[in-house]
Amino acid sequence: MEIPVSGFMYHSGDSDPMHSHQLYITTWDGMPVHTHEFKGITSFDDGHSHRYAGMTEPAPSGVQHTHRYFTFTSVDNRHNHQIRGVTGPAIPLQNGGHYHEFSGVTTVDGSTPHRHMYSGRTSL
Repeated sequence: MEIPVSGFMYHSGDSDPMHSHQLYITTWDGMPVHTHEFKGITSFDDGHSHRYAGMTEPAPSGVQHTHRYFTFTSVDNRHNHQIRGVTGPAIPLQNGGHYHEFSGVTTVDGSTPHRHMYSGRTSL
């Protein structure tokens, strides 16, 4: 099955050939796409917590959908963790727009191996 996708590629000027371009998808199967910011603070475990922030992957607008997300936490106590998952479905707002809820656990890292829980809501 083929799905038509349109967008543009931007050359970032980075000298690293593996990261010198960014692809911006603007439509997916004829529908405009959108993203959401997400951020928060993990649970307090092993004597510390971590901050995190990122942007969801694009998803179609105007239909029920979810977003995949991925980011790294801040470096605290000499280590960081990965956060990845899929948001819940869109939660519509009375005045238009929507947000998504997300939650999960980080990867296991640290000199004393441990993980943190996280949860929150995306931006509108």
